[in-house]
Amino acid sequence: MSTAAAVDAWLAVLAEQRRQSPHTVANYRRDLQRLCELAGDIEFGCLQTHHIRRFVAQLHARGLSGRSLARLLSSWRGFFAWLGNDDVVWANPCEGVRAPKSPRHLPNALAVDETSRLLQAKEAEDDIFAVRDTAMFELFYSSGLRLAELAALDCAALDTAQHDGEIRVVGKRAKARLVPVGRQACAALAAWAAVRDTLAATGEPALFVGRLGRRLSHRAIQLRLAERAVRQGLPQHVHPHMLRHSFASHVLQSSGDLRAVQEMLGHASIASTQVYTHLDFQHLARVYDAAHPRAKAK
Repeated sequence: MSTAAAVDAWLAVLAEQRRQSPHTVANYRRDLQRLCELAGDIEFGCLQTHHIRRFVAQLHARGLSGRSLARLLSSWRGFFAWLGNDDVVWANPCEGVRAPKSPRHLPNALAVDETSRLLQAKEAEDDIFAVRDTAMFELFYSSGLRLAELAALDCAALDTAQHDGEIRVVGKRAKARLVPVGRQACAALAAWAAVRDTLAATGEPALFVGRLGRRLSHRAIQLRLAERAVRQGLPQHVHPHMLRHSFASHVLQSSGDLRAVQEMLGHASIASTQVYTHLDFQHLARVYDAAHPRAKAK
């Protein structure tokens, strides 16, 4: 099997058998193209651990971060494991190779008062797009959704939100989960449901639609949120994932229940959720610095 054929076959496995998203498959393709460029004339079956270490060192010297290199190694490791199952390679050359450590970057979350300012924007009552945007942003924050999860929602979500206070979303690797919908998000969704049909094209199933009546794109949602944040005077760029981070941080601060936050976010590993404990500690540290007599600046 040629190099190109092996890459294409592996990507097909990811898309068709493992049900990875098109975005994830595209990332794997870029990672494997980079491996092909680095390997040059060396066939995959001849690559050894010292080759992989050299590739990692070269990419690090070009400025790739430890986090990016770790993702590359993960892609390559999975590819070689698959080749090993088909006896194309006898050993995985990526085993034992580790990316250099990078400083931990904590997710950016809004403060509670900043979130309230964003969501309580005063818009013209007859502005149908403002009604739609409020419903989207309330749902983002209420349920901790990913951008792709919100954009993929259909009108059927309205029934479960209004009757059961929850919606079913399909997350990464096509894993479905139920997430709660808060009272204010339910009210915002009801307001949007009352006017949606005046904008939606005939037969369009999408819950959130744009000017042409079709499903709203990811980019359009991002731009609308960023514009709302600017109008409300928030000092930083606000993107959809920031509302997801804010949801997780605020729920954890109030409840301390890490497992519940993990389930609501749809994280496969609790290690992904534990980053929010660091945000929680930062919040407590700020409160301490402001309130404790021995911590206050003179």
